[in-house]
Amino acid sequence: MQGQNLTPSKILFFLCISFAIGIFAESVFKIQQIFVCGFLLLGVGLIMLSLLSFPRKRESIEKRAKWIPAFAGMTLQRAYVFGFCILFFAIGILRMQITEFSIENDQLRKLNGTEEVLRGIISGEPDERDDYQNLKISAGSSTVLVTTNIHPKYNYLDSIEISGKLEAPRETEDFSYKNYLMKDGIYSVMFYPKITKLNELGENVSEVRLSTFERIYSMILWLKQKIRHSIQYSFSPPESSILEGTILGDNGAMSDDLKTKLNATGLRHIIAVSGTHVVILSALIMSLLIWFGLKRGDAFWIALIIIFLYVVFTGLPASGVRAGIMGGLYLTAQKIGRQSFGVRAVVLAGAAMLIFNPLLLAYDVGFQLSFLAVIGLIFLEPPITAMIKIFTKGHGGELLKIISTTFAAQIFTLPVMLYNFGNISLVAPITNLLVLPVVYWLMVFGFVLSFAGIFWSWLGWILSVPCYILLKYFLWVINFFSQPWAIKTFENVHWIWLIVLYLPIIALTKYLHQKFVRKF
Repeated sequence: MQGQNLTPSKILFFLCISFAIGIFAESVFKIQQIFVCGFLLLGVGLIMLSLLSFPRKRESIEKRAKWIPAFAGMTLQRAYVFGFCILFFAIGILRMQITEFSIENDQLRKLNGTEEVLRGIISGEPDERDDYQNLKISAGSSTVLVTTNIHPKYNYLDSIEISGKLEAPRETEDFSYKNYLMKDGIYSVMFYPKITKLNELGENVSEVRLSTFERIYSMILWLKQKIRHSIQYSFSPPESSILEGTILGDNGAMSDDLKTKLNATGLRHIIAVSGTHVVILSALIMSLLIWFGLKRGDAFWIALIIIFLYVVFTGLPASGVRAGIMGGLYLTAQKIGRQSFGVRAVVLAGAAMLIFNPLLLAYDVGFQLSFLAVIGLIFLEPPITAMIKIFTKGHGGELLKIISTTFAAQIFTLPVMLYNFGNISLVAPITNLLVLPVVYWLMVFGFVLSFAGIFWSWLGWILSVPCYILLKYFLWVINFFSQPWAIKTFENVHWIWLIVLYLPIIALTKYLHQKFVRKF
């Protein structure tokens, strides 16, 4: 192996990993500038030595430079790449430090704890809950999250004035709301301020000068609101809230009791725009399309379009876009049939996201779950599928692939879920097997009746019958399995358990590959 040249894709993979490790190191250890300079000098020095001090051919550095024992036995190319890895590690640290510096010097953040009057625009879709709503207000170059009464209603791009006390997001022992908002560029919050509308955009964007993105996003949110009203006309809670969550990614109107039951049964990911949701949905759509007789190539493009449309109709939230990218990469890896491509593409996409927002790595659980769900499907899904096919002698077809997809994604995301949320659903494997096969049809019928209901409410009500049956089945599974014994709670899970749990998962994956994939 030492004599083999590294391919460009492998080199890029190592550089992306080094960059991510640098971001992680700064997030955890807060590295001093003197050490960053040391890493930069070490990386540049090794690159220069590789370029200038040694011959341009594949020889061992040990033969030419015994005075560098640390790199003895390393080929010229590997020493050169190792130098760039150190350099990218330092760049990752610097990228995170630049972000931290920007946060520390945010003008609005410096005003936390004072009474202020601010003018700005609503820069995102209002997040409506049972008795309150959250508004993202862009005031200059900063953003403040405002919590206010459910009425009056506000719209994206409404210009408003707020008067109240700016506060830093709260932190508790169990949850850091500060870190949760920080990844979205929000460092200040304001609770129930006085709000004055300066210019109401509402649903009419035709006479307002907007950028192309703002115009498109406004139309998406307008259509999303129409779909939401169509669902609420055809169904009442909890059926309406489940369907809104499934096809729109909304769970604001969902009752706490239903959320608790979904957590207990391990089905919460189905009604949220998460990486696990999109990735499983990608595999599910592919399986069903192939089961209906489509060729894999045609099914790939249809599934990719469905995932894209799904992310668009959820309102293009940052979490949904990231999840959509990961789902698209998983489908691409399946189409090409190469695990190495899939892993490198996912790592490259992850590194690209971290360039724009390095806070995702440590503070965005959705980013972590998206990444791990794809890795699980790339590595663990094939051996589980092969194992099932061997034991069933090839029977079951694409239906069994749904089983392997579910288990692979959930096994690889389990440690992170446990670390962040402190609970494990003991019935999740059973409930997911019972529910996932109907999710596709629930989304299909849900979109059809929602669009029909926008134009003809009576037609939407007629088309809601099959969707109603599926929703009742969904609720039956939730109610039947949401027992006190169905969920196990762990308090204060230490990060060391991430390593402890992932070691056997990696070992199991490797064992299953050797035993079943090659044999099959």
